[in-house]
Amino acid sequence: MAGRIRDEDIALVRERARIEDVVREYVTLKSAGGGSLKGLCPFHDERSPSFHVTPSRGMWYCFGCGEGGDVLGFLQKIDHLSFAESVEKLASKTGTELRYVDGGAAVNRQAGQRTRLVEAHKAAAVYFSEQLVTPEAEIGRKFLTERGFDAEAAKLFGVGYAPKSWDSLLNHLRKLGFADAELLTSGLMSQGNRGVYDRFRGRLVWPIRELSGDVVGFGARKLFDDDDGPKYLNTPETPIYKKSQVLYGLDMARREISKQQQAVIVEGYTDVMACHLAGITTAVATCGTAFGTEHIKILRRLLMDDDQMRGEVVFTFDGDAAGQKAALRAFDEDQRFVTNTFVAIEPSGMDPCDLRIAHGDEAVVALVDRRVPLFQFAIKSMLAGYDLNSAEGRVAALREAAPVVAKIKDSALRPEYTRLLAGWLGLEVSAVQTVVGQRPAPTQRAPINAPQSQPPVAAPVPPRPAAPVPVSDGPAFTIEREALKCALQLPADVQEWYPSLEESAFTHPKAREVHLAIVAAGLPSANVDGLSWIDAVLDKAADDEVRRMIKELAVDPLPSEVASNNRYATSLIARLLELDAARRIVEVRGRMQRTDPVDQEVEHNQLFAEVMALEAYKKSLHGAALGERE
Repeated sequence: MAGRIRDEDIALVRERARIEDVVREYVTLKSAGGGSLKGLCPFHDERSPSFHVTPSRGMWYCFGCGEGGDVLGFLQKIDHLSFAESVEKLASKTGTELRYVDGGAAVNRQAGQRTRLVEAHKAAAVYFSEQLVTPEAEIGRKFLTERGFDAEAAKLFGVGYAPKSWDSLLNHLRKLGFADAELLTSGLMSQGNRGVYDRFRGRLVWPIRELSGDVVGFGARKLFDDDDGPKYLNTPETPIYKKSQVLYGLDMARREISKQQQAVIVEGYTDVMACHLAGITTAVATCGTAFGTEHIKILRRLLMDDDQMRGEVVFTFDGDAAGQKAALRAFDEDQRFVTNTFVAIEPSGMDPCDLRIAHGDEAVVALVDRRVPLFQFAIKSMLAGYDLNSAEGRVAALREAAPVVAKIKDSALRPEYTRLLAGWLGLEVSAVQTVVGQRPAPTQRAPINAPQSQPPVAAPVPPRPAAPVPVSDGPAFTIEREALKCALQLPADVQEWYPSLEESAFTHPKAREVHLAIVAAGLPSANVDGLSWIDAVLDKAADDEVRRMIKELAVDPLPSEVASNNRYATSLIARLLELDAARRIVEVRGRMQRTDPVDQEVEHNQLFAEVMALEAYKKSLHGAALGERE
């Protein structure tokens, strides 16, 4: 083994890797106030953003599913990495050289599996790109030129060429230190009777990158007539490549998708290239599979697809029957989005690449501009198959189209499309309303984002994620919670008063456990950025539930309207002390009432004196609790 990464190098990686920049590669974030950012959680489906990032402390937390941690924990969870692999990935991005306990800088020969597979793909992408300028690749360059792509375009998208040889890439990667077993696992090689050989041969290849920019697979287009393989050959499923979870071009388009609040879905690699070069920089494509639920989840996070912020998704399909069928499949997935969905189809049947060749960049832009709502397209596609000049044809068309209208979950859109359908069919609106009303939406599944105003669909409901620690157990707990937030986020501001808090000041069991962890960690003398203080508290936590609450409190923003964080923190702790004193007064009064003032005169007088002292103490705290302490 290469050994354990040195602690100081891990700390340096965490310091250099800005958590908001790393998270933004996967999630669109907007301000949540108080120095916090929020977005749609990448770890569970939700309609409203509950995923918070606090850059000043380098932490993230989701108030919906209770997951949280630092930048390394985020990468571990979202990319399914080991701890060492997440450190290695961020070290590569931040230019940090890692040293191992067993000595020396990392050679990476024995790095984590994912790291090795990504490195193999990175090396393969460079190799393929270099091969595109060789004499053998002339056929590939001609293919690109005929489709309007010059050398600069090929370089921009990383297009390369895989030589016809059975082992050219294999030998190249072997020289770089990769083992055959690694290359088979990567999907770059195949296993035959005579041994290992290159999977991609005699083809143009497009690197497929994940959101962070790492190459995780390839798509390869056939060039030679004697190639008996499929027209397009893609990387098989591997530990780092899941075709249902990647979109070609998304690494280039993600910022524009977030900025423009638009995503354009096309069908092929050359269509993505044509769109981007024409100015449609939000175009992406699936990689050898239909557009599905996992793709929707990715786009929703980038679009910030919630009730307050609606963008648009535009599907482009060929104008033939297969394209229309694909569009209707997209309709089935449409209502998983909150955002508006459209279809853009070229009447002559040309895809964006062909359209750009024939009519230039302006035609590609015009194609997207002419988009029509997906509902409208789906309904009109059905009506096209009927003779609407006959009564029988109109009735038959109504019977087929009515379930589509009934499936519209938006309560404002459904009646509008009912009226439109009546107009397209030349029927009375009341007659169409009757048929649509008799056709309830199918119940085989509940859409992710069914509007709250609609009755629930009779479908099995997936179990909710484990609920986080309750955030509201009454006024007392609210104060306890805010005081703990101050201790975690502003330790120096509470240092004077916090040691006065006893365990009894916290009535909520988990709040008490967090308090004990804070005390055990020892408050620092200055407010610190980063994670060192939070790490110290987490290290003293009793269990995972307490650690979860610590992470939550560490990122939950403090009120932005307070004039002074120091005064706010002081007043909260004074209020906690005041409440604790009030509870002790009640307790001592009860003991005093149970004491006979004659037979137990000494004890009774002592209790009376204790009540008076507590009352005076409580009164002295009241001003500070109101924020009056200078």
